[in-house]
Amino acid sequence: MIGEMVSHLNNWIKEFGLLSEAWRAGILVFVVVLSTAVVSFVVSRIILRLEKKFAKTNNLWDDAILHAARRPMVAFVWLQGVYWAAEIAHRFSEAEVFKANATMLQVGFILVVVWVLFGLVKQIEQTLVSPLKMRKPMDFTTVNAISKLLRAVIAITAILTALQTLGFSISGVLAFGGVGGIAIGFAAKDLLANFFGGFIIHLDRPFKVGDWIRSPDREIEGTVEQIGWRLTTIRTFDQRPLYVPNSTFTTIAVENPSRMHNRRIYETIGIRYADVRSMKKIVDDIRNMLENHDEIDTDQTLIVNFLTFNASSLDIMVYTFTKTTVWVRFHQVKEEILLRISDIIESYGAEVAFPTRTLHLPDGVRLASEERDQARDSREPAEARKSSDNTKSGDAPSDGESESGEGE
Repeated sequence: MIGEMVSHLNNWIKEFGLLSEAWRAGILVFVVVLSTAVVSFVVSRIILRLEKKFAKTNNLWDDAILHAARRPMVAFVWLQGVYWAAEIAHRFSEAEVFKANATMLQVGFILVVVWVLFGLVKQIEQTLVSPLKMRKPMDFTTVNAISKLLRAVIAITAILTALQTLGFSISGVLAFGGVGGIAIGFAAKDLLANFFGGFIIHLDRPFKVGDWIRSPDREIEGTVEQIGWRLTTIRTFDQRPLYVPNSTFTTIAVENPSRMHNRRIYETIGIRYADVRSMKKIVDDIRNMLENHDEIDTDQTLIVNFLTFNASSLDIMVYTFTKTTVWVRFHQVKEEILLRISDIIESYGAEVAFPTRTLHLPDGVRLASEERDQARDSREPAEARKSSDNTKSGDAPSDGESESGEGE
C-alpha cells in the first residue's frame, strides 16, 4: 500500500519534469513528516478532550487508561510516520541502514506497548491508594510491591520479545541465563539476599511505609519512608535518613509501635511510713479515679495496689493503659493522671516519700561538736567568776587614796 502511494506521488511529480530524483524524494519525505506532525497533534487533542469528558463520569478506570495511553499514542504516530519516511527514502536509495526499517518498527512498537503498560500500572497504583478516589484505599506498601512485580514482568517479557525480533534465539538466551545465573548468584550474593529480604518484607508485612519501627537488636528507630528491593529508607527522629539493607530485617527482631492498640502507664509511687494509716483510702481513690477517667481503657488490665515496704517509702503500683496511641497525647494524659494522684495523696495529709535515713546512736556516744559545746559551756562560768574577782580586787580604791581624794 505504501509502495503504491509512493509510486503514484513520484510519477505525478515526475510528470512536471522540473525536479530531480533527489528533490522528489526530499519532497515526499517532507510531506510524510508534516502529515505525521499534523496527525499526532490531532490525536493528542482528541485524547485530551476524551480525558476531560471521561473525568466527569464516575468510572475511574477509563481516565487511567486514557492518561496512560495519550503520550504513547502520539509516540506511536511518530513511529509510524518515521517508518513511512524511511520506506520512501529506501525506495530512492539502496543504503543498508534502510533495510532494518521493519525490525526497528517492531522494536519501537514493543517499546510503545511497554510505555502504555507502565503508565497503566502507575495510574492503577495511584487510584487504588488514593483516599479521594477509593472508599477503602488499599495499603500503599502492598500495592507498591505488586506494581513493582508487574513492571519487572513487563520489562522481562519485552526484553525477550525484542531479542527474538532482533534475531536472537530465546532458548539460547535462557540457557545462557541459567549458566550465567550461577556465576551471578555467587558474585552478587548480598544483592540477592537484599532482594529476597525485600520480597519477604512485602510478603510478611511486618511494617509499611509511614510506620514507626525500632529494633531492640540494632540501633534502628524511626519512620519508614520507602521500602525498595535492596534498601529500606528510615527517617530517624533527628531527621536523618537511615538506609538499612533488606537482608538485615530477616535476622533481627523488629518492633512496630505504630500498630499498638494502647499505651501503658506503669509507675511506682511511694508515700511516707508515717502515712501508713491512709494507705487504703489513697489506693482506693486512685483506682476509682482511673476507672472513671475518659482517657483510660478499662477493658485492659488496670492495677492499683499497695506493692511493698521499701527502704524509705510505702510503694503503690499504678498499672493501666490509655486509649490513645499518639505519642504527644499520651504524655498529656499521663501528666494529668500523675497530677491527680498527687492531689489525692495531699488530700489525706500524706506526702510523696523521698530517700531518707535515720541514724540511732547508743547511750554514751557523743559527737565531737557536742563535746566541744559542753567544754565551752563549762569554761564560760569559770572565766566569768575569775573576771569578777579581778574586778573586785583591782578596782576598789585604798584608804589612803580615798582620803587624799576627799581632802583635795
